[in-house]
Amino acid sequence: MTGISPQTRQWRVRRGFTVLKGAGVLAFVVLGVVAADDLRGVFLCAGAAVLLAAFALRDVLAPVRLAADDQGLTVVTGLSRRERVLWPEVAHIRVGWNARYGLRWELLEIETSETLHLFSSHELGGSCTEAAEELFRIRPA
Repeated sequence: MTGISPQTRQWRVRRGFTVLKGAGVLAFVVLGVVAADDLRGVFLCAGAAVLLAAFALRDVLAPVRLAADDQGLTVVTGLSRRERVLWPEVAHIRVGWNARYGLRWELLEIETSETLHLFSSHELGGSCTEAAEELFRIRPA
């Protein structure tokens, strides 16, 4: 027995984004090698490669960013640590919209008395609005 309810719903990072991040790491490494005579360029490429590699590693270590069942939520915090939040601890679930530079995106906000968990549509592998609606259906009355 795994201890996971049969009613568990999981939201995970799309594999395509993880592959894209890996390709970006490779591109920055190649670019750093090509620009070997420019020390600043090498440092910038190395920094970008390390940063993208950390994001890709997080996607590999914790692909499921949010899970919900009738008891509560499991959220990923930090690099790959999972935290269990019971339904009575959840104060608010809402979707926030942001617009900047002609782009518009949404964030799923899950608020407890002590923490605020934010999830983008890229992390959830789909619409934040649909995820929030499903969380409201799963959450006991």
